[in-house]
Amino acid sequence: MQPLNNKLLIMVNHHLHYGFKNQKKTLLKLSVFLILLQTTSIFAQSISSKKESNRERISINDGWKFYKYAQGESPDNLIYDVRPEVKENIDGKAADAKPTEAVKVESSQPTLKPWILPSGNAFINDPAKKHKRPDGNPGSDFPFVQDNFDDSRWENITLPHDWAIKGPFYAEENAIIGGGMGRLPIQGVAWYRKKINIPQSDSGKSIFLDIDGAMSYAMVWVNGRLVGGWPNGYTSWQLDITPYLNFGKDNQIAIRLDNPISSSRWYPGAGIYRNVWLTKTNPIYVAHWGTTVTTKNASEVSALIDLKVKIANNSDKDEKAAISTEIFFLNEKGIKSNKAVSVINQTTTLNSKSNTLISGEATIVNPKLWGPVPEFVPNRYVAITKIILKDKIIDSYETVFGIRDIQFDANKGLFVNGKHISLKGVNQHHDLGALGAAFNVRAAERQLEMLQELGCNSVRMSHNPPAPELLELTDKMGFLVIDEIFDQWELKKTPLDMHLIFPEWSEQDLRALIRRDRNHPSVIVWSFGNEVGEQYTDVKGAEVAKRLQAIIKEEDTTRPTTLSMNYAKPNMPLPDVVDLISLNYQGEGIRDGEAYAGLKGITTSPLFPSFHEKFPNKMIISSENAAAVSSRGEYLFPVYQGNSSPIKEGQGGNSKTHHVSSYELYSVDFGASADKVFASMEKHPYVAGGFVWSGWDYLGEPTPYYSSRSSYFGVIDLAGFKKDRFYLYQSQWRPDLPMAHILPHWNWSERVGEITPIHVFTSGDEAELFLNGKSLGRKKMQKYEYRLRWDDVKYTSGEVKVVAYKNGKKWAEDSVKTTAEPDKIVLTADRSEIKADGNDLSFVTVKITDKNGLVIPNANKMFQFSIEGAAEIIATDNGDPTDLTSFASLQRKSFNGLCLVIIRSKKNQDGKIVLNVTSEGLKSGSLNLKSGK
Repeated sequence: MQPLNNKLLIMVNHHLHYGFKNQKKTLLKLSVFLILLQTTSIFAQSISSKKESNRERISINDGWKFYKYAQGESPDNLIYDVRPEVKENIDGKAADAKPTEAVKVESSQPTLKPWILPSGNAFINDPAKKHKRPDGNPGSDFPFVQDNFDDSRWENITLPHDWAIKGPFYAEENAIIGGGMGRLPIQGVAWYRKKINIPQSDSGKSIFLDIDGAMSYAMVWVNGRLVGGWPNGYTSWQLDITPYLNFGKDNQIAIRLDNPISSSRWYPGAGIYRNVWLTKTNPIYVAHWGTTVTTKNASEVSALIDLKVKIANNSDKDEKAAISTEIFFLNEKGIKSNKAVSVINQTTTLNSKSNTLISGEATIVNPKLWGPVPEFVPNRYVAITKIILKDKIIDSYETVFGIRDIQFDANKGLFVNGKHISLKGVNQHHDLGALGAAFNVRAAERQLEMLQELGCNSVRMSHNPPAPELLELTDKMGFLVIDEIFDQWELKKTPLDMHLIFPEWSEQDLRALIRRDRNHPSVIVWSFGNEVGEQYTDVKGAEVAKRLQAIIKEEDTTRPTTLSMNYAKPNMPLPDVVDLISLNYQGEGIRDGEAYAGLKGITTSPLFPSFHEKFPNKMIISSENAAAVSSRGEYLFPVYQGNSSPIKEGQGGNSKTHHVSSYELYSVDFGASADKVFASMEKHPYVAGGFVWSGWDYLGEPTPYYSSRSSYFGVIDLAGFKKDRFYLYQSQWRPDLPMAHILPHWNWSERVGEITPIHVFTSGDEAELFLNGKSLGRKKMQKYEYRLRWDDVKYTSGEVKVVAYKNGKKWAEDSVKTTAEPDKIVLTADRSEIKADGNDLSFVTVKITDKNGLVIPNANKMFQFSIEGAAEIIATDNGDPTDLTSFASLQRKSFNGLCLVIIRSKKNQDGKIVLNVTSEGLKSGSLNLKSGK
């Protein structure tokens, strides 16, 4: 029911907006409004004055013990399920290779799967398909789950934790974990243990364990009793541990993880790599992910808010309760306004041992709309729902949301709040470079900040549910998000990937994703598959897609669905199923063009027109494009004369150094350069935009050189240093930013007199190039050109300068100079002051410069790092995909003049931090930072 005061607010706004036609009548209405508003205010004050007994959400990240079975050591036999034997090496297998049938396994070995499956029952809609827990308590006699086990020799760790990231890297050929999965020791069985004290005062409450992500096949014991678990390492999940607790005493939690080899096409991480929480509620409470906020008819004048609340009653009797939801505006720091902008008040009967769903509406007048930057401000609201029983607040639950209007037009693209927005997107895997998969808010925020500097406005979560805090950041910072799940369905891409659990867990995983993420305003599309093998199975594959599509629509009808296709064609049944067409590389053409002729694999001409003709009412997205590759600061000669080429020996690639040229013209076999992609998008304006593969380099999948540790795909390298491609995208995605960028560097003493092409990326439309003050000509950007090229320049040392113009007027300048000899180390931090919370980070760039302060672009010298004070060095990196030095090492070579040190504050230690960096033959560098509250 819509509250009366909201209706009157609309009336008042209407009169103020359109003028007073009948002043006496209006004044009478205003008087009534003020009386009712006062009454509502008194009711709200009455609620706020009641004694509160609210839920608690407690981080339990600290104080864990960790043990991992050593390689070659036989682990325990408490397995989730039997798995097929691995007989193939997944390294070097083409990323777009056809998936294959699952291998059936028969075994009499006992497994714990029957006890784990019931953990997902809340996400199975058909009661007949819910799982019944068997009798018994597997593992109860195993020492690691027992309270009296001595774990004092186990490692002390704090969550989030990635057990593999410190290495060492596997450097050998045919390693157990090869380049595809990052050459890091992710495999094996490990245990986490922690004691938690539950006071006697909590007796009668419901206690839940919330795990945001654990890689993988997690199983949980409490006080020696198997509670449940979840096999998918990317899913967030909750267990009710109330029946297993001893109130007024310490309680032993033990969690077993089992990470298989050959289970992913990229680095999956290992361990409890996201946050873990203890949630305490009264027996009557808002259920897990129990609110749904949707907005209707959203405009700057008003917006109708639809709120659904699922309330659980675990008590033994029916109760009549009042439910009050107050809606507040949140400022940019997440602080709510003093007064509610709207209130929904309801009463209902809550039946014992069941869930009750209630619905209500409210209208917000003159709402502050959410939208992507820079066109909009990403405004947010919070709905605070309170359950009142016998004049006492027994639960309070907060739901952050945004008000926005999204329209998907097949001919014109995406519209947000009535404004056309082109998707300038990137694909992002979940690792955080040298920090691995262990989630850190500041590290993720830094990635997004650099993407916004690039001009990016959207992110596709490839190809699994992200950390919940990442979506909080995209909401706050104003990104559009394609929220994705499933890189495979029933057919496999690697022998032990998630196809093994898909038949039994796909419904639970999918519903969990949507219920967790549906209130995020940044999420605009659900994607439920990436290049799945069922593209090849015609009607059979489409039936799987229909089942998943139906699940999504049961959970959320407000967002469209999609799945990304690199093989399915317009006349196949799969694209019929989804609401939006998402094409991976097919839009631009796969292995299409003279340079790509004769390559093996999927081959298609550009298919944007065919899909648009077949599906005239479905918006098209280029969900993956480019897959261009490069090593930052590496330039190989000769330079390809066209605009896009696959990597070949002597043409963009070097099989001895395992580096790819940074002239940014080269791609993997199925991909294309950024230039080719820009031209394709410009030729097909009905396409809503695209998502480059990839925004940042990531661990694993180092095509084309699988002896490396990390990818070459990123616009930004693994350490967070900008590649030349960054400026190419920026020139197109931020056309109003005056910028020009020259490549390559100009330290080529070995190339004197040789042809050394110079390319310029600029947001201008023409430019003039100078070498040592002499003009090399002024060139104008032609149609479907996105760089200016001077391909016949002969190298001589000195200065290269470019002056860019736009509409005939001077627009921007850039220059590069031949440097002197390496002289000193220079340190700069992204932030000089960090919080003393044990989580906050400072990313310090270490540069080698000459006596004039110019960075030496080809300097590769060994650094030694040390730190004093209230912080610690937790990782170092240099962005070199071939560098197999442990990320934990305090010694590392620079890569083309740069290195990175990641510093983390020490918890509750304020004060000065001093970072020192030395290198033989260079003046040392020192940097002062501060840690505080």
